[in-house]
Amino acid sequence: MNIYEELVWRGLIKDISSPELKEKLNQGGMTFYIGTDPTGDSLHIGHYSSFLISKRLKNAGHNPILLVGGGTGLIGDPRPSSERPMITKEEVEHNFECLKKQAIDIFGFEVVNNYDWYKDINFIDFLRDIGKYFNINYMLGKDIIKRRLDTGITYTEFSYMLLQAMDFKWLHENKGVDLQVAGQDQWGNITAGIELIRRTSGDECFGFTMPLLTKSDGTKFGKSEGKAIWLNREKTSPYEMYQFFFNAEDEKVIDYLKFLTFLTREQIEQIETEHSEAPHLRIAQKALAQEVITYLHGEDAYQEALDVTAALFSGNIQNLDINTINAAFANVPSVEVNEDLMILDALVACKGAQSKREAREFVANGSVLVNGVKVTDLEFVVAKANAFNQEATVIRRGKKKYFVIKHL
Repeated sequence: MNIYEELVWRGLIKDISSPELKEKLNQGGMTFYIGTDPTGDSLHIGHYSSFLISKRLKNAGHNPILLVGGGTGLIGDPRPSSERPMITKEEVEHNFECLKKQAIDIFGFEVVNNYDWYKDINFIDFLRDIGKYFNINYMLGKDIIKRRLDTGITYTEFSYMLLQAMDFKWLHENKGVDLQVAGQDQWGNITAGIELIRRTSGDECFGFTMPLLTKSDGTKFGKSEGKAIWLNREKTSPYEMYQFFFNAEDEKVIDYLKFLTFLTREQIEQIETEHSEAPHLRIAQKALAQEVITYLHGEDAYQEALDVTAALFSGNIQNLDINTINAAFANVPSVEVNEDLMILDALVACKGAQSKREAREFVANGSVLVNGVKVTDLEFVVAKANAFNQEATVIRRGKKKYFVIKHL
């Protein structure tokens, strides 16, 4: 199938500016851009799903440019409910450099910064050269603006559409860009840029959006209790990423395979068949984790994730480092202590037992492991000196219940 048919099959087309674009996509040769603002110092899995489309288009003969908005990042695009907190210029510059390096390392594409063309434009020129082409009623009709009118929108946010339109115009004139690709929430900004280019030069440019990657409840994919799944392995370890994908919902996992991997239609349909026959084996989730982690971090990282998973399942955690321990047990019950504790006291302190009597039974029955080693001695001391990096002691009770002692 051609590239447009593949994008449709994968569910990656939401809005398209012109039927003519379908054939242009199939022919190749377009220069396009996709962008993000540097609101953080790492891309996350939501960015990944969007940026992967750049790779697909590149493989189909198009030329990608990634825009990291060092200028628009100082403003922030309108959120559905409230204005984004302002961040300092120094933070934006730092984040830009981090995202630029990450984007180049992962995708290998040219990266541009819109601050490079904003910094030489004064306000009067902006109003004369850009603002005069935008009718207020036209702007109010855009979803990105309408969704905030009831709660209120500042002029700063209101002007974001003009800035993104100017980005498209600048890239068209200076880089030959004739296509913008973005998430569906950016459709109003894309069409504003297409209209600005048409009115100022008579040139026809194009745009299409992709659906946002979401869970079955409609929340954004990549967010787990407010915690993003980062592409930087120092912020999200391969093990954490593996667990995130391993726990993906059955009803959505095939969509994720289409969005987030380069597996062919035949491969994905085979996985779907096998998964439907034995969903408890989580065949689709494992394939998803393997493909994404390997693409981002390599085969060694994927094997590391498997090794850590096996170690935690078996309880043999002695060889894990403190970063892995912190990541693996981030959500288990824990307690901070500033002194060494006898094992019975430690179990009670971390709520691994309700009383010393119950703790004594657990230890005597051989159901307690400390840092992966079975403890049967009632006089055993949980000591800071023996903790992982002298920071954390992991207590397992039974086969699945874990607790952490954090040493101060």
